[in-house]
Amino acid sequence: MKHFCLTNLFLLITTLLFAQQSTITGKVHLLDGTPVSKATVRIEGTKIVSVSDDQGLYKLEQVPYGKQTILVTSVEIKSKKLPLEVNKPTYDLHIHIDPRGDISLDEVRVQGNSVKRQIETKGFAVNVIETKEASTRNIQTNELLDRTVGVRVRQSGGLGSEVQYNLNGMTGRSVGIFIDGIEISTYGSSFNLNNIPPAMIERIEVYKGVLPAHLTGDLLGGAINIVLKKGTSTNNLSASISYGSFNTSQADVSGLYRNPKSGFTTRVSGSFLNTDNDYEIWGKFSKYIEPNGVVQRNYRTKRFFDGYRALSGRFEAGFTDVKWADAFFLGYNISDSYNEIQHGQTMGTPYMGRTSEASANVLSLTYNKKDLLIPGLGLSTNAVHSFRNTNILDTVPWAYNWDGQIRLDLNGNPIRTLDGAQQGKPSMTDIDRQVTNIRTNLSYDIFSGHRLSVNHVFYSVARKDKNLLIKDGNTGINSSNDLAKNVISFNYEAQTLNNKLTTNLFYKIYQQSIGSNIFRSIIENDQTVIVKDEMKDNRTNTGYGLAASYRLFDRVILLASAERAVRMPVDMETFGSPEDNVLANPGISPEISNNYNAGFRLGTYQFDNHKISLGTNVFWRNTKDRIMPKANELINNQEIELTQYINLGLSQSVGFEGELTYAHKDNLTVMFNFSKFNSLFKQEFDESTGQKMTYYNKQIPNEPFYTMNGNVHYRLDNLIQKSSQLNLFYNIGYVAPFSTVWPDSEWFVTPAQYAQNLGMSYVFPSKKIILALDVKNVFNAEIYDNFGVQKPGRGFYLKLNYTINNI
Repeated sequence: MKHFCLTNLFLLITTLLFAQQSTITGKVHLLDGTPVSKATVRIEGTKIVSVSDDQGLYKLEQVPYGKQTILVTSVEIKSKKLPLEVNKPTYDLHIHIDPRGDISLDEVRVQGNSVKRQIETKGFAVNVIETKEASTRNIQTNELLDRTVGVRVRQSGGLGSEVQYNLNGMTGRSVGIFIDGIEISTYGSSFNLNNIPPAMIERIEVYKGVLPAHLTGDLLGGAINIVLKKGTSTNNLSASISYGSFNTSQADVSGLYRNPKSGFTTRVSGSFLNTDNDYEIWGKFSKYIEPNGVVQRNYRTKRFFDGYRALSGRFEAGFTDVKWADAFFLGYNISDSYNEIQHGQTMGTPYMGRTSEASANVLSLTYNKKDLLIPGLGLSTNAVHSFRNTNILDTVPWAYNWDGQIRLDLNGNPIRTLDGAQQGKPSMTDIDRQVTNIRTNLSYDIFSGHRLSVNHVFYSVARKDKNLLIKDGNTGINSSNDLAKNVISFNYEAQTLNNKLTTNLFYKIYQQSIGSNIFRSIIENDQTVIVKDEMKDNRTNTGYGLAASYRLFDRVILLASAERAVRMPVDMETFGSPEDNVLANPGISPEISNNYNAGFRLGTYQFDNHKISLGTNVFWRNTKDRIMPKANELINNQEIELTQYINLGLSQSVGFEGELTYAHKDNLTVMFNFSKFNSLFKQEFDESTGQKMTYYNKQIPNEPFYTMNGNVHYRLDNLIQKSSQLNLFYNIGYVAPFSTVWPDSEWFVTPAQYAQNLGMSYVFPSKKIILALDVKNVFNAEIYDNFGVQKPGRGFYLKLNYTINNI
């Protein structure tokens, strides 16, 4: 009742509405970037006017919301009019004048930086990653994320290996991964961020903590939302192909066609990725066991069974910008992957012959419409249903060394594994999943700057696991598992105090049901009998929160958010995942967290040819029953092949992050960011025995808690050819030492890591062809990740991009 009273009080206060006005800033410039001074920029029919300075900069303040016309006058051109629908607090619009005297808004600036700034100033702890430059280089999407402030991508080896995302101390499925607002898990393991190239991505939104309405769900660590390209302004076709170290080849193609008369639109894209991942390892977990049992540490060799292949295609057809829909698409997504599994959770035991094959067929429907039936009413629906299959094969009975050869005993005979396969008993596991994911958002603009919305998420998975090597009567079924959840969110968004204050208040209802049937064979009266263990569970919970931003000055924005968040365990954590070496835990409980964020953004400030911006965020997470992989508690056990998700109890993460960006003209950009936090186990006493917990107030293991990144980009124009462009890149990443087990052990401390990368891209004068070269881990540094798994050393990659616009 208290929460509803607070909600009503908040609604009452924010209805004291001020007139909705906007501030428009930008630069008047020629085709080559030369600023135009003394140009008059005016809102037609008003007294709002600005004259561009020596740098071409102008500023229009207190521009009313609604349809406006920008009137531009200069001695270099005739008067020109530019229509603009003003519907947000700030705009960053550059006015482009070409030699013929034509004038237009700089579309890249409007659609790129404006969207980025708009998202980053709504009160949420969020970073927006633009992919325009990265799409031309040989950089994976996960690499882009790993360079973002507060983000650590945990990858157990090379391309195709298991990936987890850590956002300021929250990890695993606490962090949601979305494709256009739909959980990526719906599409299956064969369609993931390993094989979605940046060329197919418009932008990446990284939310840390509180989430906006369109991404609401049972998440508490934040979310990463991949927004795929959807531009419908021009028909286009683009393709790229690359090749590099470790026999890594990648290709992608995408195209768009729209009929301007009917609005019929079709989008297609596809990608291919193949790698051997046969990179050299030499760290302390790489070993060779001689026939007499003597172990050679720091054994230098190559990974020998770690190949990965992925193929995907995405097809969409529908209508855009028609009377009855802003966008309506029916889609089909198909993907397939093959993964050679080199080891378990650690590098303790190398595998040979254990493989995972995955495929997915996905049907989708998308519908968006503003002003549906009445002005201000908006509807957005994304519905996806997928048919997924995973097959894990493990039948090779021999033990292997890291040189790729079968281990031999003192008599020269091959050594067999303990249970007859690489990981336990021989198996041919077949997993079928049917996944349904429907996300619907209904919003209504009560009046300008005030919006009510209701968001509903329905997710279900029906899963059947079979070991095809076991025949129990007429069936090989091992288990049948079902999971379904509903999350309903009520949101109220408001812009008040002359657009200086932006607030988002929300209330959530969570519901989940779980059903599991496990079939076992037992011997009864000398006969094999099939018995069924049945488990059912229903859970309901609530959450609430607030996000706010306040524009203290023109380029100083204060941000704060708070939330009581709930996350229900997903099917992998509940039912296990053989392809990821994860055991089932049907009794695992939901985790509940109180999340707080506070920060500010300064800039962008411009001084002559210099630009600078700064952002920072302080965060505090108190979590009950945190869900995480079980960490090893025995320092003498290095052979960790399987893990299981457990409830940790009470934990707390407190830390801060910051990012500084500097630019000189349009040539040099320098960025530095850091993130540091303490993630501590905070349960002091055992609830059942009353004894003090051994690891109370100790840093949670296997989490890198201090990271830094630096990036430098320098652009040279007309260096080799007129109208050409040469881009040079440098990146350095630092990870502080962290422990991978609970007990204090120097052996299990991952050392400090420094990874450095170089890159260059050349844009030909036609702008259609781009050639890029990247050198990753230039100095062949020893780099580790999840549970001490060594990552690739130095690698060279060459990429060719080709684009046709205005087909």
